[in-house]
Amino acid sequence: MNLRSSWVAETGQTREDTRLTQTGVTTPLNTVQVRSGILPGSYDGQYRLSGLWMNGTAAMTATVHEGRAVIQGSISQGAYPVALTTEETVTFTAGDAQYGRKDLVVVKIYDNVYDSSNRNEAKIEIVKGVPAQTPVAPAAPPLSLPLWEVTVPAGASAGNGGIPWNSALKDLRTPVVSAGGILPLEGPTQRGTYPGQYQDTPDGQFQRWDGGKWVAYPAGVGGVIPASASTLPASYTGQYRAVADGPLQRWNGSAWAPAYPGPYFNDSLDAGYTVSTTYVNTLVERAENPLTVSFVAPESKQAILSFGSRMELTLGSGGTSVASSAFMCVRITQGTTVIREVEDELAAMASRSADPTDASSVSTVQRLYNLTPGQTYTLTAYYRTSNATMRAWFDNTYIQVTPQY
Repeated sequence: MNLRSSWVAETGQTREDTRLTQTGVTTPLNTVQVRSGILPGSYDGQYRLSGLWMNGTAAMTATVHEGRAVIQGSISQGAYPVALTTEETVTFTAGDAQYGRKDLVVVKIYDNVYDSSNRNEAKIEIVKGVPAQTPVAPAAPPLSLPLWEVTVPAGASAGNGGIPWNSALKDLRTPVVSAGGILPLEGPTQRGTYPGQYQDTPDGQFQRWDGGKWVAYPAGVGGVIPASASTLPASYTGQYRAVADGPLQRWNGSAWAPAYPGPYFNDSLDAGYTVSTTYVNTLVERAENPLTVSFVAPESKQAILSFGSRMELTLGSGGTSVASSAFMCVRITQGTTVIREVEDELAAMASRSADPTDASSVSTVQRLYNLTPGQTYTLTAYYRTSNATMRAWFDNTYIQVTPQY
C-alpha cells in the first residue's frame, strides 16, 4: 500500500512511515518532498539563523554549535529530522605542501536500508577537498546537508599558524520553516513552491512567489511601496513608490520617474517684436529665441495645451499707423516630423485699429489628442504681424502642456 500514516496502525509502523508523514517543520519542495535546511532562530532573537553555527577554536579545529535541521532523502525515503543538542568539535587535516584546498562540513545521514552502510545514524563530518592551484569545494555526498565551506591554505597545520578562521569560512546554511510559514531568507535564493508563498530577505524586503518569480510584497498586492521603504528595488515595470519629499513615482523599466509628469512649462519675460507677416520663431530684441517646451505623451494620448503673451502693436520706422493684428501660435514636432503646423485659426491674437490702443494679454487653451504614448513632442512658439509697417510686440510669453492621465 502506497499511502503512509503515523500512529494509526497498532503494529508495523516503519521508520519511513514516521519520516514521510511529519509535516511540522518542513518547507515544501514539491507535493511529497521538502527542502533540506536548518530551523531559524537564536537564543536572544537577534539573528535569523544561528543553528549549527561554526567558529574556529584552535589552529586546525572548529566547533559546531547546537541546532536542528531537516534532510530530505528520495521520495520513498522521506525527510530526516536531526538535532545537535551540545557543541561538537571537528578537526581538519593539515594543508597540502603546495596547494590550498576547500573542505565541506556537512550533516550526513547513514541509513543502511538505502545505502548498505551497516550504519543507522546522523554524523557531522568533514568532506575533504582536492588540493589545486584554484581549489574548488567537493560535491556534498548523498543524503547530506552542507553547512560550511572551509578554505585550508597550503602548509596549514597546528604548528604553522593553522587555518585563518576570520577569512576561511563560507556559510552554506539555508533555513526552512513550517508549511505556510514566512521563510527568513539566508544564503542563495531558491524558487518558490506555490503561488502565495512568502519570504523575508536579509535586506528587509518582503517577497511573494507569483508562480514564476519572487516579487516584492507591494507588487504582489498591487500596492505602492511606502516612503519608509522607498530604497527597495522595483519588481516590475509600472510599480509605484511614494517619496517623502516628492511626487509619486513609477518604475519605467530602468529608473524611477514621476508617475504623473508635468505640467511642462516654459516662458520668457523678455520682450521682443517682429515685422514679419509670415510666422517666425525669432523676435527682435529678445535674447531667448526660440521659446520651446518638450513633453512625453501619456497613455491617454491626450494633453491640454495653453499658450499666450502680452501683445502690443506699434508703428514701425517710416510706416503709417494702420489697423493690424499680432498672432502667436505653436508648431508641434516629433523629432524632425511636423505634427501640427502653425496657422491663424489656432493662434492667440490681439488686434488694434488705426488709432493706438493699449497692450493686451491674450491666451488660448486647446486639447491635443491622438498622441503616441511614450513619445517626446516639442512645441515651439511662432509669431507674426498682419502688416509689415506695424511691429507686433510679445512679452511675458509662455507655453504650458498638461498631460491628461
